[in-house]
Amino acid sequence: MAERRKPAFDPANFLMSAGLGRKIVQLKPRQPFFSQGDPADAVFYLQKGRAKVTVVSPTGKEATITFLSAGDFVGEESLAAVAGLRLSTATAVTACTALKIGREEMVRVMHEEHNFSDLFLKFLLERSMRIQADLVDHLFNSSEMRLARILLLMAEFGKPGEPQRLLPKISQETLAEMVGTTRSRVSFFMNRFRSLGFIDYNGGILVHKSLLNVVLHDQLSGDNAERRQPTRHPTE
Repeated sequence: MAERRKPAFDPANFLMSAGLGRKIVQLKPRQPFFSQGDPADAVFYLQKGRAKVTVVSPTGKEATITFLSAGDFVGEESLAAVAGLRLSTATAVTACTALKIGREEMVRVMHEEHNFSDLFLKFLLERSMRIQADLVDHLFNSSEMRLARILLLMAEFGKPGEPQRLLPKISQETLAEMVGTTRSRVSFFMNRFRSLGFIDYNGGILVHKSLLNVVLHDQLSGDNAERRQPTRHPTE
């Protein structure tokens, strides 16, 4: 009698379905996946929706690190050799559907299924490259350029498929945190982008492809106070 062969492991199916050590969770806007200081006991895979990652300093100041979209993992610090505490807070921006994968199950599948570990490693490398690009952006680019790049990243220009040009509702305070400038400067730049036809906004933000010219070619018409100044104010 022929031996029954084990079905081939499908990473996509694994990440879209519940099973042993993993479950699908639904989150409402502003509901946390986990909070800073919680036990790091699971990894989340975002199936639908948008989320953000924030940190709070010892003095209570909150900063937004990054935004997440479908296909992203969050909470990978739980895979450390010694399980510890969450270093950040992940919160749903829109209604989200995510797969919560327990630490033991995540470690098991990474050891046993090489195609899954390859997928996860690819994600970690892309995130590492994004963090390095963010650092370079903060060191060398003007706050106006940084805002343009953040809007394009949130709209997912450069990712496979059509970009999500209409961004979820986001406050200018949050954008200012990510850019590293003041809310008034963000307001000034947003109005400038709108007047130049790079974006539209009336509640939500609609990003046009022409905004790419700001990042790729530094094409801004009219006077630009920041470009006339060789250095930036430390608060920007």
